[in-house]
Amino acid sequence: MALAPTVKVVLGSIAFAVFWVMAVFPAVPFLPIGRTAGTLLGAMLMVIFRVITPDQAYAAIDLPILGLLFGTMVVSVYLERADMFKYLGKLVEWKSRGPKDLIFRICLISALSSAFFTNDTACVVLTEFVLKIARQHNLPPHPFLLALASSANIGSSATPIGNPQNLVIAVLSKISFGTFLVGLLPAMLVGVLVNALIVLGMFWKLLSVHKDEEDAAPEVVNEGEYTSHRFSPATMSSHLSPSNSIVLDNHSSPSVRGHSDHADNLRNRLSSDTEFHSFESSRMSDASKDMVVDETIQAETPETVKGEFITQLKLFLSGKVVSEKWKHTIWKICVYLVTLGMLIALLCGLNMSWTAITAALALVVLDFKDARPSLEKVSYSLLIFFCGMFITVDGFNKTGIPGKVWDIMEPHSQVDRVGGIAVLALVILVLSNLVSNVPTVLLLGGQVAASAAAISASEERKAWLILAWVSTVAGNLSLLGSAANLIVCEQARQAPYLGYNLTFWRHLKFGVPSTLVVTAIGLILIRG
Repeated sequence: MALAPTVKVVLGSIAFAVFWVMAVFPAVPFLPIGRTAGTLLGAMLMVIFRVITPDQAYAAIDLPILGLLFGTMVVSVYLERADMFKYLGKLVEWKSRGPKDLIFRICLISALSSAFFTNDTACVVLTEFVLKIARQHNLPPHPFLLALASSANIGSSATPIGNPQNLVIAVLSKISFGTFLVGLLPAMLVGVLVNALIVLGMFWKLLSVHKDEEDAAPEVVNEGEYTSHRFSPATMSSHLSPSNSIVLDNHSSPSVRGHSDHADNLRNRLSSDTEFHSFESSRMSDASKDMVVDETIQAETPETVKGEFITQLKLFLSGKVVSEKWKHTIWKICVYLVTLGMLIALLCGLNMSWTAITAALALVVLDFKDARPSLEKVSYSLLIFFCGMFITVDGFNKTGIPGKVWDIMEPHSQVDRVGGIAVLALVILVLSNLVSNVPTVLLLGGQVAASAAAISASEERKAWLILAWVSTVAGNLSLLGSAANLIVCEQARQAPYLGYNLTFWRHLKFGVPSTLVVTAIGLILIRG
């Protein structure tokens, strides 16, 4: 692909550089406007510099992606209100057989919940459950936190609704939900298993030592001592003052102080994820107002509960008065059924965006009250971020630079050869950690797919799936590689009574081998 005129190339590069700096370091001292505003600034510069026209800027915004993102966010809000994630947390410790069994459970539940409810949502709602379990069994928290965050990232790779980059890939490639799931599910399941084995291998002695202590005197944590998944990443920035910041080690040695730049970077990334992922979290501050907790049902026998449920359901269907606790129970069941219906519709190949929006509106109607409080928990700043990113990346593509770079790499990155897949995976891995995974997908997606399409349609589909797999698992490389990692880190640090600091270096020691091994194994199992 030929380069655009020199002026256009230079100005487009400047605009993209502004976007990149604000996306990666949104709290830079000279322009602390945040990630969303920084993305809009990059988009505006693309138009002002005449890299693209205003009409081209509007055309670059992908409405199906925004619709799918909005729909899944609304569904997540109502699932939170319906206690779905509370039950997932309880499932982690149900009839557990020890710390190693807990590691496998956390990995599996984190992965599956991430695949269908997004990785960030899973991390937000499960972190305090994990901390509680570790304290109850007198176990060190960091193996469980690492298992949670890494498995959430791996699990989210299996479906188009697991994370934002997969959502973009599904819409751009027009790969159906079912095809996407079938293509990546084997890689995801084996990847989660391998990841769990890596966690056990690295912390086997630590978990075995604490097993004796657990048998001797397990510490019991009352339900009232913690607030289940009530932490809000939207409040992250308020906790990140100089006097209350994340440290990278437990010792105040000169070498640790020398790494303060990593702490500053981490604080910047954490505060920026206030905007980028606030939909999973802002809804949690008001959850207690929306839920009617039924404590009496658990004390009743199954036969009594079943009989009363049938009676109340008949009253509900006939339009008669139903007690508040059963009205809420019936409503929760309806939420689960609507969500299940949405997943079935997606598997049947219906339009993903409109399916998600339809499910969201069905939940709004079933709630039968003013939807404003629930809709206010949707992260509209995330939608605006995507609009700015679409425009900025489209403008940068029009400079011809990405195309020129790809022309050099294309002969070495063919997906029909083992060496080509390895080179492509390495490029995606590096770019995902340098410019973040969603921009990487937007920059490389079209080029990689066009190159693979010249071979065959199945190779094109395989190229998209490779892009989805590697760009997602790449988030496990370091603490800064994924918003899910940062959410787990900060929520664990701020958890009342259970606080724990997951350090940058501790994560890196686990993240590098896990990312490389899981990525490599997954590439072998991806089905085009």
